[in-house]
Amino acid sequence: MLKENVNDLIAFLMVAQEKSFTRAAAKLGLSQSALSHSMRALEERMGIRLLTRTTRSVSPTEAGERLIERIGPHFQDIENELSSLKDMRDIPAGNIRITAGEHAVDYVLWPVLRDFMVRWPDINVEVTVDNALMDIVTQRFDAGIRLGEAVAKDMIAIPVSPPMRMVVVGSPEYLRQHGTPQVPADLQQHRCVNMRLPTAGGLLPWEFSRDGKALKVRVEGQLTINALRHRIEAARAGMGLVYIPEDTVEAAIASGELVGVLDAWCEPFPGYYLYYPSRRQHTTAFSLFVEAMRLP
Repeated sequence: MLKENVNDLIAFLMVAQEKSFTRAAAKLGLSQSALSHSMRALEERMGIRLLTRTTRSVSPTEAGERLIERIGPHFQDIENELSSLKDMRDIPAGNIRITAGEHAVDYVLWPVLRDFMVRWPDINVEVTVDNALMDIVTQRFDAGIRLGEAVAKDMIAIPVSPPMRMVVVGSPEYLRQHGTPQVPADLQQHRCVNMRLPTAGGLLPWEFSRDGKALKVRVEGQLTINALRHRIEAARAGMGLVYIPEDTVEAAIASGELVGVLDAWCEPFPGYYLYYPSRRQHTTAFSLFVEAMRLP
């Protein structure tokens, strides 16, 4: 009975994490029908529904959420202990799971990862690129990379990028036709390319500051798109102004392909942080990764 429960609980945690029987079955190496049977058997033994199933998705019930909260950390501890045995090898080995937003991966993680994986060939790294704010404990990630203001207070957080700037840019042709905004409030008279926040669901407000005075502007436009590359392409195509990390458009500004506006209102702010739970025992592989990510 114990072995049966353990196997089914592992499968349940994977389904809850992936929110999909298809993806969970693929990761577990099972057929969907076998996984569904396993979940039904677990629910029958426990006498309570753990998962809510629809034709498009699956999610934990209140009882399922409680079970995840209670048993998830214990399974993670077991995984960590098994991984720690690999630390006894001469060559560090293990698995690391990281979540980060699109820009953080390009700007911070990828330049480090290329050299890290060459240096430590027995350390496997899984990166989930997602702009949503994830609960890395529940989702069983080892760490995440986010802007400092988005990191939970109970996490260890180390800076992994210098200060950043968000800038507003548009094509020369767009600015010739529509004029140049002089203050952030002028943006409400312009076509702006929006981004929808994946966690809250609202549109990203454009944030500015000058001489210690901060303000947010809600902008409107014909196009809303989350992909960073396509927002830049929209600006190049003259579809409107975009609010974008400065490093992604530096070359386009230098060439004159794009023009920055409201520069005095675009002040630097603290950049990205690598964050992870303070109470978790970490493997040598993870410690090496943290050291590689630290700023020089």
